[in-house]
Amino acid sequence: MKRLNISRNTRSNFATYAMVIIVFLVLQILGQGGMLSSTLKGQLVPICAYVVMALSLNLTVGVLGELSLGHAGFMSVGAFAGTVAAVSLQASIPSAGVRLLVALIVGAACAALAGFLIGIPVLRLNGDYLAIVTLAFGEIIKSIVNNLYIGMDGGGLHARFLNNTMTLGEGGRMILNGPMGIPGITKISTFTAGFLLILVALFIIFNLVNSRSGRAIMAVRDNRIAAESVGISITKYKMMAFVISAALAGAAGALFAQGQTTVIATKFDFNTSILILVFVVLGGLGRMWGSIIAAAALTILPEALRQFSEYRMLVYAIVLILVMLATNNPQIRGFFTRLSKWIKDLLLLRFRAARKLAGETDQKGGGEQ
Repeated sequence: MKRLNISRNTRSNFATYAMVIIVFLVLQILGQGGMLSSTLKGQLVPICAYVVMALSLNLTVGVLGELSLGHAGFMSVGAFAGTVAAVSLQASIPSAGVRLLVALIVGAACAALAGFLIGIPVLRLNGDYLAIVTLAFGEIIKSIVNNLYIGMDGGGLHARFLNNTMTLGEGGRMILNGPMGIPGITKISTFTAGFLLILVALFIIFNLVNSRSGRAIMAVRDNRIAAESVGISITKYKMMAFVISAALAGAAGALFAQGQTTVIATKFDFNTSILILVFVVLGGLGRMWGSIIAAAALTILPEALRQFSEYRMLVYAIVLILVMLATNNPQIRGFFTRLSKWIKDLLLLRFRAARKLAGETDQKGGGEQ
């Protein structure tokens, strides 16, 4: 029997898919059995949103090799664009699932457009300069949302900037009310929708990385001059990765916003961008499974430490520093590498012993016949 030759990357990708599916099934079983706390149930949708955010930023930082500090800005664009679309379509689309799908698509499209527009000048920069400009972009988005007013009545959507001078007709409603954000949101995001969005994000990223375009993007990351010398368009492939990353962040923002009752612009500030960057760095640059684990663990950890009250964030910071030191220590990494190899060898020996025992049983059974 011919043995299938599966590459290491393919095995890693399938293992990541399997990990996400297994965790989803386990949480579903625990939830149906009433074994999940109400706090953890309330965190499932935000965890999914932050996982997608970590995956999208890892595409920019880990695969493309560019440092972006304004990823919360794309999340903000997707959150507010998707929520405005969902609220305005609430009467015409009664189905919550369809409305959520529309919100995700609108959020991803608007964030991708923002990523394309900001990418035209920004992607000509490198290193610290790009980080500073993307940081400024995130603050600009927050300022724009704080001064934007959107209302809806029988005549459709109305928008004003800086001052709310609009007069809505009978039955009209203010959707986005400047610094007050969007209040009274009907929660339509579900854990299942978040799980599916994670799978879609993984599918897009894995297929991009393993494609010809993905190899070109990594060539640009590894050596810009060498890549350009063989005819690779630096701007084209940087823009491709940046726009896809922004679109995924926009979809994550829409998912997050539809799981809240009120969304304000200050939620998507510089601290959120740094938090997402911590997810990526802690999980490992270019390692999507690491980003998933880090985003889930660091989202749950602050709530798990809430019993420490005012010392909660201090304990969180100490734990984070210790984990970062541990993951970047060669001796500790070597220990876990040896441990995983020992477990793998042990399982392989047991598998071979089981096959040998099954073969001997079959031979005895054949002989007796």
